Amino acid sequence: MTNKGQCMGNIVKIENLQTPELDIYARLSEGQLLHYYEPDTGIFICESPKVIKLALDAGYEPLSILMEEKDITGQAEEIIEQCGDIPVYTGEFELLKNLTGFPLTRGMLCAMRRKELPAAEEVCRNARRIAVLENVMNPTNVGAIFRSAAALNIDAVLLTSGCSNPLYRRAARVSMGTVFQIPWTFFDKKQSWPDQGMEILKKEGFKTAAMALSDHSIRIDDPELAAEEKLALILGTEGDGLAAGTIAECDYTVKIPMAHGVDSLNVAAASAVAFWELGKNKIL
Repeated sequence: MTNKGQCMGNIVKIENLQTPELDIYARLSEGQLLHYYEPDTGIFICESPKVIKLALDAGYEPLSILMEEKDITGQAEEIIEQCGDIPVYTGEFELLKNLTGFPLTRGMLCAMRRKELPAAEEVCRNARRIAVLENVMNPTNVGAIFRSAAALNIDAVLLTSGCSNPLYRRAARVSMGTVFQIPWTFFDKKQSWPDQGMEILKKEGFKTAAMALSDHSIRIDDPELAAEEKLALILGTEGDGLAAGTIAECDYTVKIPMAHGVDSLNVAAASAVAFWELGKNKIL
């Protein structure tokens, strides 16, 4: 049954969990959503009112909303108004939990169209401090890195093809919506990493710093790093870290000094420490 809600949107009370319109929330994987309109841009699912609001403010197009019925005139009312007349599928908490397989964070999901990604050169052009993620596969880590990057004055993020997508539901939620605030893109499939990717960074005037332990590593607080006009900090995959070929092509190899015999941090934690050190002059 469909009727016009008092806060705009077409309010649709869920009566059948097998309704095809709900597939994007319940039965399609992140990868399937990514390629939903192929060769055009795909879909992503945004979770929680705060994150959805940031995505809307960044110009992402909403397609439909899934939410608890009790919240229609509550905290989500402004978001529904901002979305216009898209379908707003509603149900009770347990029904929606059975549909999605997880409790809705603050009771709201929104399906949105992806945008065309900018070229790596465009993302680099007006930046001074950027992060490059090499095959960081855990969406929680990707989201945490974006949150730290936005908070600690990193201007942009570039990702290699092996990274988890920043718009995957968990990554966007963990980032607290900062994936919609900081410029980012993937290296184009035709731009091999590290060879052509490094060439792009060099053409855009960046020195490169690999986060890795080696006999040649310098401290993250080395004044030489701070003095670089444009610097790209490169962070590697969980566990194995950066590839040897990537480290070899970088201008610097950088480490975070540690105590008690600890040799490394989780990539998200390491990124926060490094971003603070490299961006603090813009904060202080």
